[in-house]
Amino acid sequence: MIYATLFSITLGYLIGAVPFGLILTRFAGLGDIRKIGSGNIGATNVLRTGRKDLALATLILDVGKAGFVALFCQWLFQSPAMGLLAGFFGVIGHNYPVWLKFKGGKGVASTLGMMLATSPIVGVMSLLIWFFMALTFKYSSLSALTALALAPFFGFLWSGWMYGVCYMLLAVLAFYRHRENISRLIHGTETKINLKKKKS
Repeated sequence: MIYATLFSITLGYLIGAVPFGLILTRFAGLGDIRKIGSGNIGATNVLRTGRKDLALATLILDVGKAGFVALFCQWLFQSPAMGLLAGFFGVIGHNYPVWLKFKGGKGVASTLGMMLATSPIVGVMSLLIWFFMALTFKYSSLSALTALALAPFFGFLWSGWMYGVCYMLLAVLAFYRHRENISRLIHGTETKINLKKKKS
């Protein structure tokens, strides 16, 4: 069990720490994404470059990395707990990647990915809430925080206490990582989602 735990934590962190947003934008010749918009390496900030294709690719990869490592460790050790642990540390790796001096993203896509992998019903419900809030209010941060705030309740209700606790910890982390967004939402200065193509 100790080996399985250490393996799941380490693999989850290392895979989660791969900064796909930064890698994709650099390969596309857009420079350092950390010097654009919010400075975040996630899909929302990649979208601010005007490259919707890169933003979509970043979103898919960030969702996939935490989901993949959760499913892999769950399968490898035949243990849902190891899947949750690997997925949890996949999110930690995304937020605090060692390669970028522990300055990473905010973990929303990775959190949704690990939830889809560990409890699909919770993941789907969270995605639906995100889309509803995004279409209604046009704020990515508000959409994410609402979805992740409700996820622990869905976890406790449909998947059990272990899932509920894990999702609750990730929700707390997300709120901490979004503290500046929360301040801007309160003061009405938060940037809305903009799908229009950036002018060159």
